[in-house]
Amino acid sequence: MTKEQHDSLLVAGIDVGSASVQVVVMRDNGPAGAEVLAHSSERLRRREPADVAQTTFNSCLEAAGLVATDLQYIATTGEGECVPFRTGHFYGMTAHARGGIFLAPDAKAILDVGALHARAVMMDEKAKVLGYRMTSQCASGSGQFLENISRYLGVTMDEVGPLSLEADNPEVCSAICAVLAETDVINMVSREISTANIIRGIHDSMAGRFAKLLRSLKVEGMALVTGGLSADVGLVAALEDACCSKKGNISVTTHELSAHAGAIGAAIWGAFRFRKLAGKGLQLGVGAS
Repeated sequence: MTKEQHDSLLVAGIDVGSASVQVVVMRDNGPAGAEVLAHSSERLRRREPADVAQTTFNSCLEAAGLVATDLQYIATTGEGECVPFRTGHFYGMTAHARGGIFLAPDAKAILDVGALHARAVMMDEKAKVLGYRMTSQCASGSGQFLENISRYLGVTMDEVGPLSLEADNPEVCSAICAVLAETDVINMVSREISTANIIRGIHDSMAGRFAKLLRSLKVEGMALVTGGLSADVGLVAALEDACCSKKGNISVTTHELSAHAGAIGAAIWGAFRFRKLAGKGLQLGVGAS
């Protein structure tokens, strides 16, 4: 490999979650920075994660105009150890922290809201994880819970965020557990509470719990929302309100690629590992474990 090729690496990141797979292909130029060449996402829908990862990876490569042998490193994160063609695997919090810094260089923390849980991760400017907090498994603060509620209310997940912003009198919803929260929603429907006010009440409940995670880490500054619910504008707005309602200095933001933060971080760490091993005279081929 020439010096020019070593300075500019083509890498991929694959984030296998409990509900979907995100893939990115990136050009990493070392100290000069990195760029996303293509990104792709696919829901699992009860299919084998390894199979979905393969098809999503293939479509992302095609979008980038590349083939697998063009890549120097294929990094996975999340449940990505099931991907047989990976070069290496990275821990989820580490990957999301690095992806968060890439998308929002001033971020002091990321709030990763996935299908089954949410976690707040505080990091420094080099993406070193300084601390984290997670919601409990039974809590009503997950993407799967919100999807179940939207299905009961007869709206799509794409409609949830905009509807929440239309609320004029949000209805308080249980923040204790998913079962109690779903019971609350059934009662709200029977009392003819509007869908918008029900959804905003749920968003407020979730946001209150997420804000507590960030405050418990003593985050000061910007927090980037990542994960599957990062595109939910209603949830982000509720989180902004929750962070402003109590003492502290936390601002909330999101990014159009926030759902791919884990995959981005994995790809960047993959490039870092490739260079480190190459510096020691070692070679890692794509597909090695």
